[in-house]
Amino acid sequence: MSKPAEPTECLPLTVLVLTLNEEPNLDACLASVAAWAAELIVVDSGSTDATLAIARRYGATIVAHPFETHARQWAWALANAPYSHPWVLGLDADQRVTPALRAELVRLFAHEPERLAGLHGLYVRRRQIFRGRWIRHGGYYPKYLLKLFRPAAVRLDEHDLMDHHFYVAGPTALLPADLIEDNRKEHDIAFWIAKHNRYAALHAREELIRRRAAGSWPLRAALFGSPDQRVIWLKSRWYKLPLYVRPFLYFFVRYVLQLGVLDGKEGFIFHFLQAFWYRLLVDIHLDDLLRAERALASATPDAIRAQ
Repeated sequence: MSKPAEPTECLPLTVLVLTLNEEPNLDACLASVAAWAAELIVVDSGSTDATLAIARRYGATIVAHPFETHARQWAWALANAPYSHPWVLGLDADQRVTPALRAELVRLFAHEPERLAGLHGLYVRRRQIFRGRWIRHGGYYPKYLLKLFRPAAVRLDEHDLMDHHFYVAGPTALLPADLIEDNRKEHDIAFWIAKHNRYAALHAREELIRRRAAGSWPLRAALFGSPDQRVIWLKSRWYKLPLYVRPFLYFFVRYVLQLGVLDGKEGFIFHFLQAFWYRLLVDIHLDDLLRAERALASATPDAIRAQ
């Protein structure tokens, strides 16, 4: 494990991290921010490994709260964690700040704070690592994530069941630097498959809710808007594609048209599993939900009472 670096120039922001048995990931995450972030807070939901010991070694404040969904956990954390700075960097435990991103933050917060005036959030580029390989193609890089924000301006989507997204309606900016995402637990492919098998069922339920709740997105869909508005626009089109066809189309676009083939062996595994296999599982679960809906709608009142 790394040792906490000696403090250098502390920036007036809080790093907030959610954890549950993140021993393989948390050390690298906290090591990337401990030397320059003024405040570290870990919101833990019952870790039984060395997660809390690692957090204490970096001097993080630890807050406990039971886990429901990622979105609800983040909403609780932003409402209840004892942060004391106007900006929050919200990290997953498998994410870490690159030296280039750190330099960008030092420039903004320490030397050009006037550029933050009026901004509600900052997007960073995610660099996805899968089993030690940077996934550079297939439309997967750069992917911009809103990770720095003013807590009072941020919203989370209650319809997010499997993951979370931070949204702000006010002005934002893009930072030309990377945040690395490398879940070391997923180096075991069985862990990755089991995790995404669970996520597929949640993803299907989430899509069904979106289909039934018009205008449920926190932001307006826009192809040429912010990165999040563009994602919402694309998802709204995805929902209109026929089930079982769209996984084939998506894999073809990712692997062929967007050159995922250049990501090598690990890239093939990632693009095939994430773009095709996982999307096919989602469609199977969604098809089952839609069939159950139709069966219930067509059932006679006597049949319903008999159930």
